[in-house]
Amino acid sequence: MEYSFEKLRVWQEAKGLVVLLYKITNDFPKSELYGLSSQLRRAGLSVPSNIAEGSGRTGRKDQSRFYTIAYSSLIEVLNQLIIAEELGFLSEEDLKELRKRIEYISNMLNALKTSVNN
Repeated sequence: MEYSFEKLRVWQEAKGLVVLLYKITNDFPKSELYGLSSQLRRAGLSVPSNIAEGSGRTGRKDQSRFYTIAYSSLIEVLNQLIIAEELGFLSEEDLKELRKRIEYISNMLNALKTSVNN
């Protein structure tokens, strides 16, 4: 059985971002295990989790709220990646590629939220 959120392209992309974040943070200094690494993983995981939870809600207002939370978490991830790049944990090129993915997911999230609100 496949749940409805699993069919959403935005959820699939957000899940892929989480996998990538886990791989990237594996290369962060061990001193960041409970700092930036952990925070990036938690914020990243929040994105597809809130998309999934929102898709399970029956009210449009409730769905929209979860999609807004997912978007906010996505922006938090971007913030943390910018800091990681400034600290030298991430290359400028990697940050550029991640920004593209985040922008793509952001656009899809906004479209999903708009479709729910209309």
